Amino acid sequence: MDIEQLGYRIIGCAIEAHKSLGGCGLLESIYEDAMCYELSRTGLIFERQAFQPVHYKETILSTPLKIDLIIQKSVIVECKSTVAYNPVFESQLLTYLRLSKLKLGYVINFGEPTLKNGIHRVVN
Repeated sequence: MDIEQLGYRIIGCAIEAHKSLGGCGLLESIYEDAMCYELSRTGLIFERQAFQPVHYKETILSTPLKIDLIIQKSVIVECKSTVAYNPVFESQLLTYLRLSKLKLGYVINFGEPTLKNGIHRVVN
């Protein structure tokens, strides 16, 4: 499966989770749980709350990144649930992509009444 097909499946899982939970208004962790259920149901392999070491010059820093979801070792998903979306979320995700050497990620804001308005694609 190519990365675009994978992205399509990830978005489908997010939409199903959002719809089945009744839309916005819940905690981020609940949407993340539902998203993991949907990913598992579709057979996608993922890591949840994955620690990513941060390399700095000749050392590895003592504090790793904590990434919400890494799917198929290819795509990062950062789950949010906020009414006040901030574009800095996309900048943070781009930094995560660079540090993990991955190419594609999504910030998915489950706080939007219509989820398609809460999906932000970020490419490294």
